[in-house]
Amino acid sequence: MSHPTPNDDFEKPIVHETALAKSMVFSDIDIQSRMSVARPDELQFEYTRLMMGVLLFQPQPKRILMVGLGGGSLAKFCYKHLPDTHITVVEINPHVIALRQSFCIPDDDARFQVLQMDAADFMAHTEQTFDVVMIDGFDPKGMPEQLGSTPFYSDCRRVLTSGGVAVANLHRFGKYLDVYVDRISSVFEGDMWAIDAPGTTNCIVFAMRDFTKETPLTFSKHKPAHMSEAMWEQVRPSMARVFLATNSSG
Repeated sequence: MSHPTPNDDFEKPIVHETALAKSMVFSDIDIQSRMSVARPDELQFEYTRLMMGVLLFQPQPKRILMVGLGGGSLAKFCYKHLPDTHITVVEINPHVIALRQSFCIPDDDARFQVLQMDAADFMAHTEQTFDVVMIDGFDPKGMPEQLGSTPFYSDCRRVLTSGGVAVANLHRFGKYLDVYVDRISSVFEGDMWAIDAPGTTNCIVFAMRDFTKETPLTFSKHKPAHMSEAMWEQVRPSMARVFLATNSSG
């Protein structure tokens, strides 16, 4: 169902390299993605770790949809640490996809697929369902309008399985933040939490389908049996932060 768009319509990202890290940028101001050369699967940014707090709601998702590839931080992390999960990534910019090998993003296989198309179009037409939808789609001008629309959020809810969760990265100081949060809240009937990623300009919104805030959630400081030590070390603080947010907002 991929409908490629001509390459000339998109800006090419720039790759900056040092001995320790590799970054993808569209300008000198914003870093789109950063990868540790020694640990390419590690989540370098706090907001990506907070987005993985989605595991509080869906500890072992069978299917994940990701909107936006970037340098593939979330895709690589999930591919490595959730070996039984099928991952579909939708990225509109072919120049970003062209850098996948440079950022150690795995090739397509039986449980990993990258599609080049508009995520809003994909979401509107797909008949697939997912346990988790991760929305992190930004271009040089910010978040595209179609990824913050009510129809898009409605489609996100539609493609979720019962108990599924959408997690969206929004600009904490963006002038439309309240509009986007209100739209998500309306579509998901209030079953959502907006949490600021500490020390960043990111606001991470978690929204669930067929869930109420009275539904009990549990969190333990002890590592779940299905998680590796490396995974648990990165996601434990974020899961704890999300758990505290769900308990303080009731």
